Order: sequence, then C-alpha cells, then structure tokens
Amino acid sequence: MTPLDKIITFAVPCYNSAAYMDHCIETLLTAGEDIEIILVDDGSTKDDTPAKCDEWEQRHPGIIRAIHQENGGHGEGVNQGIRNARGLYYKVVDSDDWLDADALAKVMEKLREFAAMPAPVDMVIANYVYEHVEDNTQKVMGYKNVFPTGRIFTWNNIRHFRASQYLLMHSVIYRTQLLRDCGLELPKHTFYVDNIFVYQPLPFVKTMYYLNVDLYRYFIGRADQSVNESVMASRSDQQVRVTKLMIDAHDLTKIRSLQPRLGRYMFSYLSMMMCISSIFLIIADTPESLGMRTELWEYLRKKRGNLYRRIRGSIICAGTNLPGYQGRKLSLKLYRLARKIYKFN
Repeated sequence: MTPLDKIITFAVPCYNSAAYMDHCIETLLTAGEDIEIILVDDGSTKDDTPAKCDEWEQRHPGIIRAIHQENGGHGEGVNQGIRNARGLYYKVVDSDDWLDADALAKVMEKLREFAAMPAPVDMVIANYVYEHVEDNTQKVMGYKNVFPTGRIFTWNNIRHFRASQYLLMHSVIYRTQLLRDCGLELPKHTFYVDNIFVYQPLPFVKTMYYLNVDLYRYFIGRADQSVNESVMASRSDQQVRVTKLMIDAHDLTKIRSLQPRLGRYMFSYLSMMMCISSIFLIIADTPESLGMRTELWEYLRKKRGNLYRRIRGSIICAGTNLPGYQGRKLSLKLYRLARKIYKFN
C-alpha cells in the first residue's frame, strides 16, 4: 500500500489537454511543498500531452508524478490517482479547470491542521465557481445555507440543500483511505462518473468540515465539453449506465432509517440523476432513447421498488414524466428554463 506521506494528492486526468493543462498545474503548485500532483495521461495521441506530463515531473520531482495509461476514460484516471496517491487527502482537478490560489492557501492551512489530529476529518467541502466562457460570467455555488462553518460536524448537523444545489466533484476533498476502504472503483470508458464519486462514498463519511471559500473554478462552455447539451444527448446511454450504478450502490431506505438527513440528500441526488437521464433521452429523441428511458424507470422499480413511486412523483422528477409527445415537449421547456435560471451547464 502506498504510504500517505503528503498532505494531499491532486489527481489531474489529462486527455489531449496540452492547450490548457499548464494553467491548472500552475495553480496547484501554489499549495506548497507537502503536496503531490499526479498527472494521469489517459492515452493521449492528438497532441503533446504525454510529453508535457513528463516535463512537469522533471521540473518538480517529488511533487509531480506522471502516469501514462492506455485510454480508459476519466473514471480510470481518477482510479489511477487513488491507487497511487500518497496524500492523506485526495482531490480531483480536471485539466481544463483550476484552483484559486488564495482559497487554496486557506484550505491547505486547515488540511495541515487535520493531518495533525489522531482522527483526521473524512471530507472537506469548499465552494466552486462556474466560469461560463460563452458570456464571460461567473456563478458561485456555495453551501453556507447547508453546512455549519468553523467547526467539524456530522450528517446530523446539515440543513436543507436548495434546488440545483448538490455536492459535486469540484466541491469535495476526501480522505484518501476512506475512498480505498469504501471500495470506490469508477467504470472505464464512461462519462459522468463524477456523480458516482460524490455519491457512493457518502455513507462512509462520518466527519466533515466546510470552508466558505471559492476554491474550484469550473470552466464551462466549450463546444466539445461533456456537459454540453448536444454532447450529453449523444451520450445519454452513459448517463443511464452511471444512474443504474448509483441505484445499485446503496439501499436509501436503510440509510434514511440510520441517518435521516444523509438519506434525504442522497434521495434528492438520485432523483436528480433520474431526471437528467430522462431529459437527455428525450432530447436524443429516437425510438431507442425513448425505449431506454422506459427501461431505466423499470430498472428502478425492480431494484428499488420502495423508492420508485417517491422518486417518480418527486418535485424534481414530476416534470420529466409527462405523457405523450406534448408532455415531452413541456418537459424540455421546463428543463431549459431551469438551465437558464441556474446556469448549471
């Protein structure tokens, strides 16, 4: 087992990222000498990403490591980071995103404090910022309405999440050993696996700490980006695959009986995933995609019958299950209105 002798591991999955990865890495290096950055070259062939990864390792030995793998997708890049991490904590930073240096300094100060404790905190949360390239605007996603600030807390202390307010990969830092102990293994060659990353480990998290700082800058708006609407529609089968894995991951009825507030949040998250999957299968608008939508809801009914009616009738999902062609058109209008209001992709 890799010794955890660094404060944090930043895993940066890189796939044909040469045009923008330097800025990401430069911001991570401001965190100090007691970190490591794992650059996972995911079989890049279209540019000089592999050479860039090696050059960065040569320039910062002991801090940056380059790992080259056959193409396995974003999830396998995350897996590779977990397997090789030497940091007490673990954070994924996509190669086209970056971290704010001032916020990172505050986060690192707190992580060093936790590292000196007999039982370090399991999960640290910070805000993230949507950086919209299309209109040069920003939208901060924070959690001060949900989490206590300035103290360690548990799930019993959390409050209600607002609509469209969820923990994303951008907002969380996990204790590395927790990820290993919970058996997290993201599927290969699958997009949208970040949803599994911020869902499956949650019942294993016992202690948390929230910093109300805008740490992660999430670059959004490239035409080829995986959260672009047309791209998501073309990959709706992968969204379904991820949603099914989340259905399988936990018995939410049991979790709600043991930790009601955590169970309520996970129920909301799974409902959101069912909603998003349904919407993009409607956008794809083929007989196959509409059949896949029906099959997904049937999968939920068979696997988690006790949740099926509650999720289907939830506020989040009710607008995605309107019958007939006109119902599907209205579902899309409601989704696009929500997208315009919340600017979530």
